[in-house]
Amino acid sequence: MLAALWPRPATPVPDDRADVVPQVHQAPKADAAWWLLALGWLAQAVAIATDGLDWQHQPLLARFGFGPALSVTTWLVLGVYALERLQLDSLVARRTLAAIAAGSVMLAAAFPGQVHPTQHALAPIHWLLGLASYGLFGAALLHAAFLTLAERRMKRRLPPAGIPLLRLESLTLKFVWAGFVVLSATLVLGYLFAQPWRWDHKSVLSVLSWLVFATLLAGRHWMGWRGRTAVNWLYAGSALLLLAYVGSRFVFEVLLHRAPGSH
Repeated sequence: MLAALWPRPATPVPDDRADVVPQVHQAPKADAAWWLLALGWLAQAVAIATDGLDWQHQPLLARFGFGPALSVTTWLVLGVYALERLQLDSLVARRTLAAIAAGSVMLAAAFPGQVHPTQHALAPIHWLLGLASYGLFGAALLHAAFLTLAERRMKRRLPPAGIPLLRLESLTLKFVWAGFVVLSATLVLGYLFAQPWRWDHKSVLSVLSWLVFATLLAGRHWMGWRGRTAVNWLYAGSALLLLAYVGSRFVFEVLLHRAPGSH
C-alpha cells in the first residue's frame, strides 16, 4: 500500500535525442526516502487525530491553535505532493516539505491550542472547511513554486522536467479555484453561526484574502493574468489568509499568552 502511494519517480533511459523522442520510463520502485516520508506522513496523521481532539470528553471536542492548523496544512500539501509524485518529484522539494512538516508537528506539540466547545451545529463544518482551504491554497502554492521553476528552465532553454508548463499553470489555477470556493463557504458558515458577527482581525484578514483571490481569478478570466503576475497575487492572498488565523493565533498564544477573545 505504501509503496503504491510513495514510489520513487521513474528513471529515464538515456537517449541522445531526449529533447525530441519521449523518454522511456522504467517501472517505479519504492526507495528508502519515500518509505520514510510515507511513515512520517502516517505518523503526522496519527498525531493530528490524537492531539487535535479531546478523546476524554464525550462528545469529542476539537482542539485548535496555530500549531495544529499548520500541521494539518502541511499534512494535506504533502499528501497532494505524494499523489503527483511521478511528475513533481524533486529532492529539494521533498526535503523542504519534510522539514516543514516535521517543524509543524513540533509546533503543534509545543502549542496545542485550546479546546473549542461546539456551540453551533455548523461550527465543525466551518472548522473543517477552513483547514481544507488552507490545504488547497497550500497545494496551489506548491504548484506555483514548480511553475516558477519551469518558467526559469524555459528561459534558459532547458528541456522541461516533470509536468509541462501549461499543465502546471492549469493545476495551479484549479487549486486556487477549489480553495476559493471552500474559503467562500467557510466565510458564509462563519457568518451564519457567529452571533453577532465581529469584524475582528481574523475576519478582516480573511475577507481581504478572499478579495485578493477573487481579484486574481477575475484578472485571469478577463485580463489573462498569468506567470509572475498571477503568482504574486496568489502569494499575497495566501499571506493574508495565513495571518488571518495562524498569525492571529500565534500572537495570542505565544506573544500575549492568552486565548483569543479573552481580556
